[in-house]
Amino acid sequence: MDYFVYCRDKPGTGAVRDERTEAHWAFMDGYADRMIARGPTLSDDGETATGSMHIVDLPDAEAVRVFAFDEPYNRAGVFAEVMVHRWRNLLGRTMWDFEGNAPDSRFLAIAWGGPDVVRDHGECLVFYGELVSDDGSTRLGDALGVELPSPGSVKELLGRRTDPYDRIEVHRWRFGGRPST
Repeated sequence: MDYFVYCRDKPGTGAVRDERTEAHWAFMDGYADRMIARGPTLSDDGETATGSMHIVDLPDAEAVRVFAFDEPYNRAGVFAEVMVHRWRNLLGRTMWDFEGNAPDSRFLAIAWGGPDVVRDHGECLVFYGELVSDDGSTRLGDALGVELPSPGSVKELLGRRTDPYDRIEVHRWRFGGRPST
C-alpha cells in the first residue's frame, strides 16, 4: 500500500533539523527501494525547510506508523504536525521517472475534496495520486508534485474544474535524498 506522509516543521527548529539530517538520511536509506517521492518543502525563497514529504510503499498501517513517527526529525521534535494518508498512485511512476528540467520550479500541492480530473496535464506532473481513507473506500483529495513557474500557476491548474477543491495548499518543494557526490 502506498502512503503519503507530510510533516510540517515547528518554527525555529532549523538548527535541530540540520543536526539530524545525516540520521534522517540513514533512516530513509532503509526505505529507498520503497520510495515513490520524497523531499523537503521550502519557504517562499527556497532557502529554509518548512516540512518533509514522503510517499512510500509499505505493507500496512503499523509499518507506516513506524516510518512516520520513528523518523529522526520527528523524534528530535522538528515537526509540529505529522499527516499520514493512504495514497493511490494515479500515474504509476516515481518522481525519478519524471523528465522535467526546472528543479527550482517544483511544488507540492495538497488538495482536499473535489473529483479526480488533473491527470490529463501529465507533462508537468512529477507525481499524482488520490488521498484516501484508511480503508481505501473514501476519496479525500489529491497530493501531487508539479513543475510549474509559480504557486499561482499551480492553483490555476487545480482551479480548472467544474467542481472545485474545498482547500488547496501549495508548498515550494524539491527532490529529496542524500546528495550525489
